Amino acid sequence: MDVTSKKLACTIARILDDKLAKDIEILNISNVSIMSDFFVIATCISTPQVRGTTQEVRDKVKEYFSILPKGTETDSKNRWNLLDYGDVVVHIMHEEERRTYAIEKFWNHAFKIERNIWEEESKEFAKYQVK
Repeated sequence: MDVTSKKLACTIARILDDKLAKDIEILNISNVSIMSDFFVIATCISTPQVRGTTQEVRDKVKEYFSILPKGTETDSKNRWNLLDYGDVVVHIMHEEERRTYAIEKFWNHAFKIERNIWEEESKEFAKYQVK
């Protein structure tokens, strides 16, 4: 399946939400960076949740789109994991690291995709369909 970077970012946000990640943000950085189009940033409350959420994103993106990350970075304590899908970079962070590094503040000139937009963009991947 051919997927746009926006669709991928929105679907990843939904996967993160289904795994109970908090403070999910999608930043469109295409106008301020050449490294990628979108950052998806999420907070987890424990290191097992960081690890499990990272694996869930890998598994679901592979299942939905047959895409594997081009690169993966994890710290030894699973407090900040990064999945690099090229045009979409996913940051899954423990809440303390999220507060400390506040990477979205560094990218505050990027355009934020609001929750209602990413939910609509990824609705076919909703775990719980409302009828």
